[in-house]
Amino acid sequence: MSGFEDEQDHLVDRRMALVREWDKLVSKVRKLQGFEDFLGPPALKTLLPAASGGPVIVVNVSRWRCDALIVSDDGVAQRALPHLTLDQTTKRATAYLETLREAEVAAHAHHKAQEAVDEDPGPTAIREQLRAAQSLLEAESRTDDMLRSLQEWLWDTVAAPVLNALELDRMPGPNDPWPRLWWCPTGPLTLLPLHAAGYHGPVDATPGAPVPRTVIDRVVSSYTPTLRALLEARKAIPSPTDSGGGADGDRAGEETNRDRLLIVAVEDALGQPVLHNVTRERELLTRLFPPSRRTLLEGPRATRAQVSKKLSQHRWVHFSCHGDQDLNEPSRGGLLLTDGMLSVADIAARQFRGDFAGLSACKTAVGGIHLLDEVITLAAALHYTGYRHVVAALWSVDDETSANVFRAVYGDITADGRLRPDGAATALHHALRALRDETPDEPRLWAPFTHTGP
Repeated sequence: MSGFEDEQDHLVDRRMALVREWDKLVSKVRKLQGFEDFLGPPALKTLLPAASGGPVIVVNVSRWRCDALIVSDDGVAQRALPHLTLDQTTKRATAYLETLREAEVAAHAHHKAQEAVDEDPGPTAIREQLRAAQSLLEAESRTDDMLRSLQEWLWDTVAAPVLNALELDRMPGPNDPWPRLWWCPTGPLTLLPLHAAGYHGPVDATPGAPVPRTVIDRVVSSYTPTLRALLEARKAIPSPTDSGGGADGDRAGEETNRDRLLIVAVEDALGQPVLHNVTRERELLTRLFPPSRRTLLEGPRATRAQVSKKLSQHRWVHFSCHGDQDLNEPSRGGLLLTDGMLSVADIAARQFRGDFAGLSACKTAVGGIHLLDEVITLAAALHYTGYRHVVAALWSVDDETSANVFRAVYGDITADGRLRPDGAATALHHALRALRDETPDEPRLWAPFTHTGP
């Protein structure tokens, strides 16, 4: 046998020995409490508690067939979705993204035309501003038409079969508690607003009236990227207690200092339209939270370094600024601060212990067009890295509408200068129903807002 063959035999033996050592180490780790599923798929029984607050709907979209897996704390039920196909979902998602992009381009052109009029209000600039305004109105109308059609399709193919299977077939009465439901979509469905599915119009709440064919009038919707993420988010952060001196007392003091709101307010990011309602949001939050319960970073102080530093020191955070997303490389999307982008990748590299993140910024809950099941969004990044509740938006939103929505949400979940994040989903639900009732034919205004968390 040649020296080369001897060396190859030695390498094979060495590799086999390493494999056996690896298997032994993994086996030892799996015997530790809490690590039973280490490097393996989790056992179903360990995931079922994720549905302790209500059913989780995992919507499987594939080229072979589509189903809803209805997960409850008792087990999993399957509901076939025969009218949902991967091809049709992909076409709907493509039209959705294209229409939203066209509306965003029209809004940017209108902003530039308005700037030109402000600098030189001559006839040419005014004519161009009028053309841009008309183009924006047409783009908004196309967006609303697309969204209405999409909402109805989502109802027929996904939401109605699921709600019927769960017997969620009525609108709760004025004094009845609202049932909860969590959506966990897959594939191109991750891009679409399942919570807004339905045939929307004036709602007749009189006894005996037909039941609205809408999700929002039957159940409070939330999202979760995975069952395991929801399970982790259900583990509430312990309330800080003053345990006296010593190491435990120091940790309690540190936790007490974190029990406050970080407000990040950037109304004039480089190259972006001025967000006039940032001031309204800041004034609202500074009224609700006394100085001892808030930290304000605005204007030049709202830098990437400062925000990154302060995030780990606060249990609650509210961003009032521009947001953006790169559909091809979603980890590059994020929030536009004074000195640049705080990206999804920046957030995902950290670990936090937070209760609530409010993202009054555009496209903070939309991911990329590749690796759809990875759910690479800013909202998901904050959720995965430790923020239990995240309220965000799927597309570019009007800053006045966003300010009104968050005003209603914070008004419901804030008391005595403290946030009560576990009420965030219901507070957002009621805010969106009120806005929907005012503007049922303009879903671009009320449908983008989502809640992720328990």
